[in-house]
Amino acid sequence: AILAFCWIYVRKYQSQRESEVVSTITAIFSLAIALITSALLPVDIFLVSYMKNQNGTFKDWANANVSRQIEDTVLYGYYTLYSVILFCVFFWIPFVYFYYEEKDDDDTSKCTQIKTAFKYTLGFAVICALLLLVGAFVPLNVPNNKNSTEWEKVKFLFEELGSSHGLAALSFSISSLTLIGMLAAITYTAYGMSALPLNLIKGTRSAAYERLENTEDIEEVEQHIQTIKSKSKDGRPLTARDKRALKQFEERLRTLRKRERHLEYIENSWWTKFCGALRPLKIIWGIFFILVALLFIISLFLSNLDKALHSAGIDSGFIIFGANLSNPLNMLLPVLQTVFPLDYILITIIIMYFIFTSMAGIRNIGIWFFWVRLYKIRRGRTRPQALLFLCMILLLIVLHTSYMIYSLAPQYVMYGSQNYLIESNITYDDHKNNSAFPVPKRCDADAPEDQCTVTRTYLFLHKFWFFSAAYYFGNWAFLVVFLIGLIVSCCKGKKSVIEGVDEDDSDISDDEPSVYSV
Repeated sequence: AILAFCWIYVRKYQSQRESEVVSTITAIFSLAIALITSALLPVDIFLVSYMKNQNGTFKDWANANVSRQIEDTVLYGYYTLYSVILFCVFFWIPFVYFYYEEKDDDDTSKCTQIKTAFKYTLGFAVICALLLLVGAFVPLNVPNNKNSTEWEKVKFLFEELGSSHGLAALSFSISSLTLIGMLAAITYTAYGMSALPLNLIKGTRSAAYERLENTEDIEEVEQHIQTIKSKSKDGRPLTARDKRALKQFEERLRTLRKRERHLEYIENSWWTKFCGALRPLKIIWGIFFILVALLFIISLFLSNLDKALHSAGIDSGFIIFGANLSNPLNMLLPVLQTVFPLDYILITIIIMYFIFTSMAGIRNIGIWFFWVRLYKIRRGRTRPQALLFLCMILLLIVLHTSYMIYSLAPQYVMYGSQNYLIESNITYDDHKNNSAFPVPKRCDADAPEDQCTVTRTYLFLHKFWFFSAAYYFGNWAFLVVFLIGLIVSCCKGKKSVIEGVDEDDSDISDDEPSVYSV
């Protein structure tokens, strides 16, 4: 199902004239990896929760060996998917991207393309190797003996690397990519969370009304062209200013006639009539999405405020165990835990919503390098390089998703629905004595290590405090960008049914009218 969705999504947006097999497969595979990785968090939480009963005792089959096997299985799943993400981000996607950049030169042979692409990709591979080395050999603990020799210090580094099974190295590399993913989430996801629901609610403009406006614009431009050409009827040459104006009007007329063809096709399309019938459903989905966004944003704000007021500060990465200020999501999850599997459904909905709003944000904003727009994401007209950029950005955003969910419900992400037993003293009035009675309590940071199993997600998230501190400030930036995007989306009018058909869309062909239908 995931591969089918990825294939449909990529084929929907890729250019029909520039589609390539290798870039298409790479985009589909990368998008599938992003979606599969996003599913790890609810699976991880479910497995640690499933090992225990609600009364705080372990299930009969969940002995120490079985628990360790389950933890190792999840850990190896993270190793595998995160390693694949590193491979895609640092080698495969850059290689395919540079290969097609070189392909734009008609006189370049395939051998030269491969050599050039490999040369540029080598730089990304070196960066990946450096991140792994830094994460592997910068110890989180220091040797106790300060008078140890250099060889003993090196030996200590390798022993620590072996004892962690490379977890620190991979965690540092993934955390570095997650930091980039945080910037992408601030840019695209925060805006997409407001743009996607409001666009569904507002809908698009009428094709018939747009066609009428377009016809009026054509008549006006044609009148301007006739006025300029009339100046040369008596044999006088046009001035340089008139020539420039004539050229601009002629280009404008070509664009308007192109719009006229597409508008005529859309107006008579059965797909347009079908989408019109689904208009009430889109409004309902838009309202649902905006409610999920408000739940997410309010919870994130209260969670960050809690960290600002009650955490140990920047030196600890603003980490808190439990919640001093309750937020809607943190209150809702314990209630849903009583009815299996409602809590997992909610977490899955939030993660999927996070991904789809990221896609919407990238489509609306496009791909930029600072103030320079590199590519547009348009249905049926997206270049292979733009699709590769899109999939790489989604891979990075998915990495940041786990920390965003942890920010909203830290205790739930750490322990799921696990309980553990504590001794409670009960006084009996008849006998005037105390009796110790075990009662279940929700797992938290004070729980014994042998009573509560921590999710593998948490181990990857908090190996390095400085990354946690950066994520904390990133959450504040996310909130600010969401509010700005909400204001912008409210002020913007309805989208055109052929939005993007303008002068700078050089990849539009006249024989592709169907790709603009909505």
